[in-house]
Amino acid sequence: MSEIGTISVLEQVVQGLSDTERERFARIYRVDSAVGQLKAPATMHDWIRNQFGSVKAVQAQRVVKVTNLITLEGALFNELRASRPMEAVSTPGPLRDSINELGDSFCRPLEATPEDVFGRVRGTHCVTASNVAKCDGFHGIVVFDEHDPLRFSAEQVADYFDTALQWARQAHCLDAEARYFFLLWNCLWRSGASILHGHMQMTLGRGIHYARVEHLRRAALLYRVAHATDYFDDLYAVHEALGLTAQWGRTRILSHLTPIKEKEVILLSKCLDEDLKEAVYRVLRCYVHELAVSSFNLALYMRPIDSVVEDWRDFPMVVRIVDRGDLNNKTADMGAMELYASSVISSDPFAVARALQPAFAPA
Repeated sequence: MSEIGTISVLEQVVQGLSDTERERFARIYRVDSAVGQLKAPATMHDWIRNQFGSVKAVQAQRVVKVTNLITLEGALFNELRASRPMEAVSTPGPLRDSINELGDSFCRPLEATPEDVFGRVRGTHCVTASNVAKCDGFHGIVVFDEHDPLRFSAEQVADYFDTALQWARQAHCLDAEARYFFLLWNCLWRSGASILHGHMQMTLGRGIHYARVEHLRRAALLYRVAHATDYFDDLYAVHEALGLTAQWGRTRILSHLTPIKEKEVILLSKCLDEDLKEAVYRVLRCYVHELAVSSFNLALYMRPIDSVVEDWRDFPMVVRIVDRGDLNNKTADMGAMELYASSVISSDPFAVARALQPAFAPA
């Protein structure tokens, strides 16, 4: 493992790896860089110094482009932005008050939400409901007993996952053709949540897995054919060589080199066991308490519930978690670049890794 660096010097860090590590990196990633130059009028100099420290800092800006050659995910890192320190700022009082305000329909789920045709699944800390406006034939909600979505324990997070999976099993018993499970957690309005009260959502689809999950499965299969090795093992090994990983039991955690947006973390596990659920909790706790994340998206990719004709043998449990930005910011964090080109990223994966690793250090 190399000494942890910064994204702005990724090319140099890669050159410092062993021959085997560099070869593995090159199988998955390509790194390109460019320098963007500008001339600022004197009338802007005071503003630039206040925003970026010096006029010189903006005159020649190095942009690092990282492309995953297997999945074709990409990220553009501006050294000027990515090298800025991450400041932990707690959610302001008025926003915290609005989050804590009770009274939405999820505060009374048994009276104010519908149930699925097979009934509700009751967990220790949550209960399921049926989504009124469905994304798929089976589309449910895990409604947390805890109103505040930023207040959770390891036990609660584990219970949310367990309850969602039990919901999927019950839906599958009702319709054996529905076997493709997807779990998502949109936390607060920056993430797309329309209700503040803590909740997850889950769907169970028929026919084929959801497009991005299926794309990842196929990319991993093609990688095995081309290189006679497991894509997910190599993905983790690449990040480990760069110092971008942590581990909790059998769960592997990496600070993603091509994040879809800020501070993306990926967790890999053979199954949805206690290690994975605890690791998810520890990542989220670090997000909220160390990185001042107040809104996030979480997604779980997993194999179909029962056997199918497609080849899923190498596909692990994949959890992806991403920061969605400051709750005070009215500007969307995703625009045309993210939707149709490559993600533009302000956070440094190396800084994210430095913040995460203490959460997984041996006691």
